[in-house]
Amino acid sequence: MTEILFYQLQRQSVEQVLPSLLEKSLERGWKVVVQSASDERLDALDAYLWTYRDDAFLPHGSAREPEAPRQPILLTATDSNPNGASVRFLIDGAEIPPDLDRYQRIVLLFDGEDEEAVARARGHWNDAKARGLEATYWQADENGRWQRKA
Repeated sequence: MTEILFYQLQRQSVEQVLPSLLEKSLERGWKVVVQSASDERLDALDAYLWTYRDDAFLPHGSAREPEAPRQPILLTATDSNPNGASVRFLIDGAEIPPDLDRYQRIVLLFDGEDEEAVARARGHWNDAKARGLEATYWQADENGRWQRKA
């Protein structure tokens, strides 16, 4: 069964949170898709993931590239899954894909200071619970460590 994780970002941006979550996914041997609502956002994220830390990088590519099926982390603005990922990250309001049962895990990152984003996440939470899916809600404490809240 697909597990849906809701990460409420407060005082942290996607760029601050996503790399460590992607690293943990790769450590577990998972292929990942990161979906945003726009190609422009993904272009910026693509550049950032190569340089986010001096001593590391995250191997990734874009769904627009011919090597997309071979990428351990794939960036896309659609609900496609060309690399056969088992984990899908949704950022910037990207919608939960209709074929969510293809994934072991869906991770929804949303801005906790944006009322519209919170309302959209709340709707996804209610839908997940109504469908009997396993859903967990995470929020960072004052030290930036993730705490399970529900």
